[in-house]
Amino acid sequence: MSYDLPAVRGTLTPNKDLSGLTWLRVGGPADWFFQPADIEDLSAFLSALDPSAPVFPMGVGSNLIVRDGGLRAVVIRLGRGFNGIEVEGDTVTAGAAALDAHVARKAADAGIDLTFLRTIPGAIGGAVRMNAGCYGSYTADVFVKAHIVLRDGTITTLDASDLNFQYRQTDLPQGAVLTHVTLRGPKGDPQELHARMTDQLAKRDATQPTKDRSAGSTFRNPAGFSSTGKDDDVHDLKAWKVIDDAGLRGARRGGAQMSEKHSNFMINTGQATAADLEGLGEEVRKKVYDSSGITLEWEIMRIGDPA
Repeated sequence: MSYDLPAVRGTLTPNKDLSGLTWLRVGGPADWFFQPADIEDLSAFLSALDPSAPVFPMGVGSNLIVRDGGLRAVVIRLGRGFNGIEVEGDTVTAGAAALDAHVARKAADAGIDLTFLRTIPGAIGGAVRMNAGCYGSYTADVFVKAHIVLRDGTITTLDASDLNFQYRQTDLPQGAVLTHVTLRGPKGDPQELHARMTDQLAKRDATQPTKDRSAGSTFRNPAGFSSTGKDDDVHDLKAWKVIDDAGLRGARRGGAQMSEKHSNFMINTGQATAADLEGLGEEVRKKVYDSSGITLEWEIMRIGDPA
């Protein structure tokens, strides 16, 4: 990019390879990669940055394909200073970089039930952005407020009505960076909450390819809600079911594969490119539509330019 970048107290890196920062381990470089020292550093950077400069806030890369040609943007990734977790009464305030699993455990220690977060990959900022959920619970159900820095550097607070939570999406302003989140959960017995999370982890490991390189669920459920994990759960309009019905469990393209263990999980078998993964996903979408008339919507975010 041709414009000048403002001075920072954090770390600003040119041509940063993003492949090692995504769970699928694919993708090209970002023009610039910024790790702010604190919220003031982030605010000052964004306020001084050329308004025409594209900005992409990146979490831990658990739900992301960066295309092989990389990203013509300033990628902002929060790290130390944005991963603390504090508990007060029945609320938990977590930095956006705090892992969902860590938030769930810290909350359980304090007798607060955020157990549904335990098996969700990624950090709490992404959980808010995507209204992540499982077992019939969603981030929207426990959300109180979020602190964000807008694209122009303004520091502000948003409540649930501002974000307009929906299935796997919110109305977070374009280019805004979410820095801290406050959640409120029901009270529970710490021992029982930890036991529940242990059971959830066992069920996840038994049904999902947790030891493979994946980015979680590839497509949103056509039914418009997550699996409940209960015995009476209905599977007719689950993404894995329509993929199975189209005969695509285990389907391959280059180094990409729809998992044999869970057909809505796309995995990098070792040598996949971003083009392999996205191409396989588009092939699955086409064949599912041909088979059932259902158009699957990506849950994994895809960004950047092809090689």
